[in-house]
Amino acid sequence: MPALSVRQLRKTYRNGFEALKGVDLSVDEGDFFALLGPNGAGKSTLIGILASLVTKTSGEVKVFGHDLDREPEAVKACLGLVPQEFNFNIFLPVIEVVLNQAGYYGIPRGEALERAEFYLRKLELWDRRQTEMRQLSGGLKRRLMIARGLIHGPRLLILDEPTAGVDIEIRRGMWDFLRELNEQGTTIILTTHYLEEAENLCRHIAIINRGQVAEREGMTRLLGRLEAETFVLNLQHPLSATPDLPGFPSLLLDDQTLEVELSRGQSVNSLFAALSRRGIEVASLRNKQNRLERLFLETVERRGEDRG
Repeated sequence: MPALSVRQLRKTYRNGFEALKGVDLSVDEGDFFALLGPNGAGKSTLIGILASLVTKTSGEVKVFGHDLDREPEAVKACLGLVPQEFNFNIFLPVIEVVLNQAGYYGIPRGEALERAEFYLRKLELWDRRQTEMRQLSGGLKRRLMIARGLIHGPRLLILDEPTAGVDIEIRRGMWDFLRELNEQGTTIILTTHYLEEAENLCRHIAIINRGQVAEREGMTRLLGRLEAETFVLNLQHPLSATPDLPGFPSLLLDDQTLEVELSRGQSVNSLFAALSRRGIEVASLRNKQNRLERLFLETVERRGEDRG
């Protein structure tokens, strides 16, 4: 049984704008799934429908087999939402924000306190449990949003830009927590503009554009479509000219920075072998552009050309 099944989902607003145009989407139980798309693509509308915040025009939505039209309460019990915008009382202490959320699901106070302590400790917020919301940094508020979304034990967690505005250290810590949560069985759907985040965390991906799913594929297979990757190499010793590397188009950006293109099927090891034969030592290497970002832009551009 899939965690999420969406069939021919449509949403047209009163002004005539068609936000979703027959979306079909399935997410397997236990998956870590990326939902990507440019601003205005329809992601927020889709999430709003799943969370019963937006009324669909037509189509079918099922969460762990529960139909949204016939069993809305069962769907809500299965689903946890971490929205992009902060939406809590800034004068409440941290612990009360989480306990109040538990109350909406009928969780007894004693059990709610145990759950709250567990998640607040996991997200390094327990020592701040009596701190008012307004006194927390943006990163700590993001962590609290996740704790609140998990307090009722949802089987499907939807994260809408969970690390927006968060510094690198906190973001990496949140990644570790989300990986652990997923490994324990929680299905996670992630929307993010940090494409590095999707590439590092997710096993499958859907790209939505102009209200339709433009791509739905396994992450590994999708990245495997790249015809070529460009790497930027920082060299141990300066060069006076671009080296001759047969099979590897190269460009010397400055005397110690070399840009090299690898075609699909070529390995980084073969590149290093070619460099070694010419006595060139590499200090560090990085992708010129995030791989998933390239595929995302290519997909959006291709779909735009098809519609033109």
